[in-house]
Amino acid sequence: MINFIKNFRKDENGAVTVDWVVLTAAVVGLAVAAYTTIETNSQTLIDNAAARVALENDF
Repeated sequence: MINFIKNFRKDENGAVTVDWVVLTAAVVGLAVAAYTTIETNSQTLIDNAAARVALENDF
């Protein structure tokens, strides 16, 4: 049992997998945050442009 624990502590394959999973999750999280920010700002810009066009058509 002691040898199993020592071998388990020396084995780094699982640690590398965990690192890649965490890194991938961070990249996906940043992509979602960027998408949300761009979508919100784009919608605001479109709404402002539509209001300006509607205002110009009133004259």
